[in-house]
Amino acid sequence: MYKRILVATDGSKLSKKAVASAIGLAASCKAELWAIQVVPPYPIAYFEGGMAVDSSEIKRVEALWVKKAQAVLDLVTKAAAAKGVQGRTLVSKSDMVSHAIIHAAEKNDCDLIVMASHGRRGIKRLLLGSETQHVLTHSSTPVLVLR
Repeated sequence: MYKRILVATDGSKLSKKAVASAIGLAASCKAELWAIQVVPPYPIAYFEGGMAVDSSEIKRVEALWVKKAQAVLDLVTKAAAAKGVQGRTLVSKSDMVSHAIIHAAEKNDCDLIVMASHGRRGIKRLLLGSETQHVLTHSSTPVLVLR
């Protein structure tokens, strides 16, 4: 059915449920599992009274974020291996999470994207936005959304 499944995670409790479901689905389909976490670039704001940050400090902070993301992804591949699923990881640095997920799915020939959704409605959804909604509406790869 599926040969390569991409699961997006941020290490939260909700995304851990999506990871567990993606691992189970990958195991039942004998599919390869790709786990992705998108980390933002360091925000640089130029405004009066703002404090300038040294470029070496920016690099240090970004490297720390990547290291933390990789630690989360390593737990995913460890859990996948325990179920007999081959896992791969991808840390993507982007301020547009949904685009990074879609691009990763296309680049790595994934046939399914698995994501969690908080299921926000109304004004909360409007104000907070939804990366899952953006992936759903812009991806040509099928998306499985879990709540």
